[in-house]
Amino acid sequence: MIGLFKKKSEKEKLQEQYAKLLKEAHGLSTTNRKLSDQKVFEAEEVMKHLEKLK
Repeated sequence: MIGLFKKKSEKEKLQEQYAKLLKEAHGLSTTNRKLSDQKVFEAEEVMKHLEKLK
């Protein structure tokens, strides 16, 4: 209950964004390959930023 109001760190936010982008890319991979590739690229950029935080 104490962690209910805890704010997420920037690292946690980036990890969630990375997972979301990869999920979208996977879903788009069967219908729109170009858009899927764009999402993968965005996910890679988020991962690069996340690695800089470590």
